[in-house]
Amino acid sequence: MAGNSKRKGAMRNPGSKKGAVVGSGGQKSKGLQGKGPTPKASERPNHPAYKRAKAVAKTEAVKTQRRQKTEKAQAETVAGRNPVVECLRAGTPATALYVALGIDADDRVAEAVRLAADRGISVLEVARGELDRITGGAMHQGLGLQVPPFDYATPDEVLELAQRAHEPALLVALDGVTDPRNLGAVVRSAAAFGAHGVVLPQRRSASMTAVAWRTSAGTAAKLPIAMATNLTRTLRDWAEAGLMIVGLDADGDVDVDGLELATGPLVVVVGSEGRGLGRLVKETCDQTVSIPMATGVESLNASVAAGVVLAEVARRRRVAAKG
Repeated sequence: MAGNSKRKGAMRNPGSKKGAVVGSGGQKSKGLQGKGPTPKASERPNHPAYKRAKAVAKTEAVKTQRRQKTEKAQAETVAGRNPVVECLRAGTPATALYVALGIDADDRVAEAVRLAADRGISVLEVARGELDRITGGAMHQGLGLQVPPFDYATPDEVLELAQRAHEPALLVALDGVTDPRNLGAVVRSAAAFGAHGVVLPQRRSASMTAVAWRTSAGTAAKLPIAMATNLTRTLRDWAEAGLMIVGLDADGDVDVDGLELATGPLVVVVGSEGRGLGRLVKETCDQTVSIPMATGVESLNASVAAGVVLAEVARRRRVAAKG
C-alpha cells in the first residue's frame, strides 16, 4: 500500500508545474502587444501640428456657420428712384436692377440703368404688378434694386486684421445703436479716422441694410464689419488681447481732452442715444469718456459723438507719430 501511495503522490496534473519556472515560456512576449502605428502629428493633442489643425478647423466651422446664416437671410429690395440711385452711387452690392415696363424715364432712371450696367448688375424689365410684389407694395416709382445680405466678418477676424496693422489697433463697437443711418454714419467716421474695423451685437442693433450702406457712402466696402453673438464677451476677449476699452458716456471718468489712452491699442464703444451704454458693457470698459458741450445741450447723436472721439484719437496719434 505504501508503494501505491508513493506512486499516487508522485502523480500530478500534466498541465501543472512543480518548482520554480525558468523563463517566461512566451507569456511575456505575448503580453507586450503593440499599440498600433504612431498617430500623425496632427492627431496628437500635445503636438503643435494638432493645435494648428484645431485652429484651422475652428476657423472653417465659423466660416461655414456664417455662410449658412447669410444663405438663410433674405435679400433686400430698395424701392424708389432716389434711394436706388443713391445706393448705386455709393457702390452698394446689388444683384439686380428692376425697371417697370412702360416707365416714364427721367435722369434718375437713366443714371440707375447706366450705373447698373457699368457694374455688371443685371437690368431686368418687369411688369409693374410684379415690381409691386418684389418690393412688398412699397412706393417704387418704377425702380427696385435687389441687395444681397451683408457678408459680416467675425470678431476674431477683425481683431487679427487690427493687430497686423502698422499702427496700434483701433476698433469701434456699437452697443444698442438701432438706427441704420446712425450705423452707416459711424462706419463712415470709423473709416475716415483710421479705425481697423467695427463690431455690432447680434441682438438689439441695426444691421448693415441698404440704408446703412448708403449712409456709409460706400466705406462699408473698405472696412470689415463683424457681428458678435455676445458683445460683452467679445470686448473681454479683446481686453485680454491687450486692447483698452473706452466707452462714450455723458458722465465719463475723463472728458475727451484727457483721453490719454488714445495712442495705444484701443476699442471705442458707442452706446445708444437713449440709454447709453448697457450695464455689462460699461462694466467692461477700462475708462469712460465724455464730450464737453455748451450749457443746455443734452446729448449728441451717437454717430456725431463717435466722430468727435475718433477725430481726437486720430489727432493724438498724429502728434505722437511726429514726436
